[in-house]
Amino acid sequence: MELGRRTVLRLAGAVPAMAVVPGPGGGDEWERLRARLAGPLFRPGEPGYDEARLGFFSLYDHRLPAGIAVCANEDDVRRCVDFAARHHVPIAARSGGHSYAGYSIVDRGLIVDLSRLSSVEILPGGRAAIGAGAVLGQVYEALAAAGRALPAGSCPAVGIAGLTLGGGIGVLARKYGLTCDSVESVRFVGADGKLRLVSAETAPDLLWALRGGGGGNFGIVTSFTFRTAAARKLTNFALTFPPAALADLVAAWQEWQPAMPDELWAGMGLGATVANCGGCFVGSAAQVNPLLDDLVRRVGTQPIKREVTEQGHLAAMRSFAEEAGFPAVARERADYVATSRILTRPVRDTDVLASLLTSDPDLYTIFDAYGGAIARVPPSESCFPHRDALGSIQVIRGTSDGEARARQVIGQVRDELGRELGQAGYVNYIDPEMPHWAKAYYGESLPRLRRVARKYDPDGLFAFEQGLAR
Repeated sequence: MELGRRTVLRLAGAVPAMAVVPGPGGGDEWERLRARLAGPLFRPGEPGYDEARLGFFSLYDHRLPAGIAVCANEDDVRRCVDFAARHHVPIAARSGGHSYAGYSIVDRGLIVDLSRLSSVEILPGGRAAIGAGAVLGQVYEALAAAGRALPAGSCPAVGIAGLTLGGGIGVLARKYGLTCDSVESVRFVGADGKLRLVSAETAPDLLWALRGGGGGNFGIVTSFTFRTAAARKLTNFALTFPPAALADLVAAWQEWQPAMPDELWAGMGLGATVANCGGCFVGSAAQVNPLLDDLVRRVGTQPIKREVTEQGHLAAMRSFAEEAGFPAVARERADYVATSRILTRPVRDTDVLASLLTSDPDLYTIFDAYGGAIARVPPSESCFPHRDALGSIQVIRGTSDGEARARQVIGQVRDELGRELGQAGYVNYIDPEMPHWAKAYYGESLPRLRRVARKYDPDGLFAFEQGLAR
């Protein structure tokens, strides 16, 4: 593809990103921006800057943005985009700040912090308008108060925007689809600095791209309108098997899960000392227990521990945030690295897989189930390319012995899985070292996504290392 001049200069590093805008000693243009914003602007050396610039992952604390604008409203977002376009400043939006590659912390550029745009409004007809700065804990609490539910992730600190824009896998996905499948419309600030409503009527190509095209691309979403479902009673379950049963658990799960009703979602947490299966059933414990008995029979080993808990929707989602059969979800900052592969078909030799997944004591792998409602969305409605997959595999490792070693370990596992399952990956588990990343994350949707990116961001204002505007 042909790149705009601004994109080429930024990605090649040929011109310093701040060349046009004066630095901290004489930042007249920055001061003009500050005066135009309703929310605060934090600049290097100012009180609050060091706190405002940090994301979820401490790995990227060395990055020093030139400014962090904590936007009070949509007009602030528009003014930030206009400023970045006029002065050739790199720009990135930040919602929850959980980008695995730290792409929402733009070095020497402008972070558009959306955290104040976090309202959740229940609309007629079971819809919800949710600000792009809302995190999942806020969303679940507000929806539950109105008796509504949205299929999304389990970590309460994850931002609704990044999750949705990359697809959105969660424990209700087999029943209700991906988070992006519930999007009716979005409010969006494009590279031209204009605010527009994006819907099937106003911009069907952009709506298609925003349903799974990845955070950071095309422009900045300020809010979403979602369809929601009536909140129902849920049953959480967690089965803890002996570590020696790992290969048998994988073999059983990959045949058992696709045969289950849409109401049942089950994932696995696997490692050198861990062989767990946990999930959620939309219905009662009496309904799900025979299905779990079938899984145990297939594994051929009784679990060390079995927990089945029937409860209301909000209580169930809170319990997933705490543990739900997997290691406790980090609520504070973290220092791990991750990558992914798509489980395109059942693994042929689960003993070999088990050896791979237990090859490093600090390695942890999460299998998420697809199928059900995920598989029934036509390609014309969403660019998410992995509808026919059995699931996804997330590979995680801590960095106690250094980031380079951690990335080496997950890279070896990623590449071995790639040889077995193919080269696809899940963009919300974005890996800066993913081979052939664009094809891996977007598959057959890639050519059309590139066209949409050129249409709405022709000069590459929102370009980044693994962005579609490159």
